[in-house]
Parts: sequence; structure tokens; C-alpha cells
Amino acid sequence: MQPVKPKKKLGQHFLQDQNIAIKIVDSLFENNLVINILEIGPGTGILTSILIERKANINLIEIDNESIQYLNKHYPSIKNKIIKGDFLKFDLTKVFSSEFSIIGNFPYNISSQILFKVLENRNQVNILVGMFQKEVAERVCAPPKNKTYGILSVLVQAFYKAEYLFTVNENVFIPPPKVKSGVIRIIRNNTKQLNCNEELFFKVVKTGFNYRRKTLKNALSSIWDSKKFPKSKLFQLRAEQLDVTEFIELTNLIDKL
Repeated sequence: MQPVKPKKKLGQHFLQDQNIAIKIVDSLFENNLVINILEIGPGTGILTSILIERKANINLIEIDNESIQYLNKHYPSIKNKIIKGDFLKFDLTKVFSSEFSIIGNFPYNISSQILFKVLENRNQVNILVGMFQKEVAERVCAPPKNKTYGILSVLVQAFYKAEYLFTVNENVFIPPPKVKSGVIRIIRNNTKQLNCNEELFFKVVKTGFNYRRKTLKNALSSIWDSKKFPKSKLFQLRAEQLDVTEFIELTNLIDKL
């Protein structure tokens, strides 16, 4: 019998395969930058138990009361390290004052929002290793000119090196999800600040991909006056054809208007 009942509204699918769990944790520890770790949504603690064995400095954030009770009972050593709350609403500066890494088998219904939250806290989050819906995992790591390349690809890759590590089949979860999963690792790059107005950069990227079948001239004309656009080949391309550097260049062109 499952120790914690998976709740559909929380998007819970509990990983049951110990070997995959070890592989996920190993993927985090391959990098010697890991000191402090925040686990998101530990559930029944399949990753937590391995992190405890590795004597990692961990904190956990969990929204489900039943999971928290289970973790407190089975892993008493971390009783004071469990934060009851919603990761998306939590002030991460209250967890660690310095850099930290994130690990988790993330609920698929909020996985994109988790990445946006990481981007907001990019000066603190140095590494993330996590399980996502395969489609989202592929999108994060996709290169330009790829059909899955999108908003998340550009924004994450502007600040992180993104790697697709491996695929996980449905049958190793309770309950099995209807889709395959993918584990990715993102490692903070050396870009402290983009060479452009960062707020405008985010706006340009999102607008460009919201009309991904149009040229950027037509896509961006939904916000800016295209008659004032300077001459540049970038405006004749579609969003999926630009890499991060070219989006920065495009942002600077828009910023001059």
C-alpha cells in the first residue's frame, strides 16, 4: 500500500525506482559547486533518503501535509529542515543566505513556473537537477532552429548551461503519468548581467515566441511601431532562429526606439 496517497490536484506522481533516484542525485553531485541543497516536493522521500546518506546540507519545501507527516516520521534527522509551503510563493532568501542548488521530481503542472522562479533567483541558484515532463525538459535544452526551442529555452540558456540527461518511463511512478519524463541539469553560467535591458529582453523574447510563425518585425509590431524599427536582418527572422546573443542584439535595437 502506498504510504502517502498521491493527490491529483498537486500533480503528485511518486517515483518508485531507487536506481533512477540515485542517478538523479549523482547528477547533482557530479559538480563540486554543491554545498546547500533545497529539495522541492520530496513526497515520500525517495531522493531525500539518498541526500541524507550523502550527508548533504538540505532543506525541503513541501505543500502536502500528509507527505510532511510521513517525512517527519521516517526521517527524524531532517524534522526541522522541512518547510511547509508553496515553492512558487516562498521567499527563497529565507532558506539560504548564500548560493544553493535545487533538486526534485517536480509536479508537471507547475514545472515551467518553477523555472521562472529559479530565473528570478538566478544569483542564488547555482545548479538545478530535476525531473520534468519530457516535452518541457526537451524545450529547456533545445538549441535554436529547433521546433521545440521557445521562451524557456532562451531565458534559461541566457543564464544557465542546460543539459538533457536522460528519459524516464511512465511505469516507475505511482500513479503512472500519461507522459514520459526527462531529467535535466542547468548550471549557472558566468553571465552576471545581460548586455542589455534585462526586463526588455524578457519582453522581446516572450512577444517574439507568442507569434512564432511570424517574422520578428510582425511579431514585435504588436507592441512597438514597426515603422520605426532600424534596418537589421534580425527583424526578418522568426524567433526560433535567434540565439541568446542575437536576442540581446535585438533588444538593444528595440531599446533605442
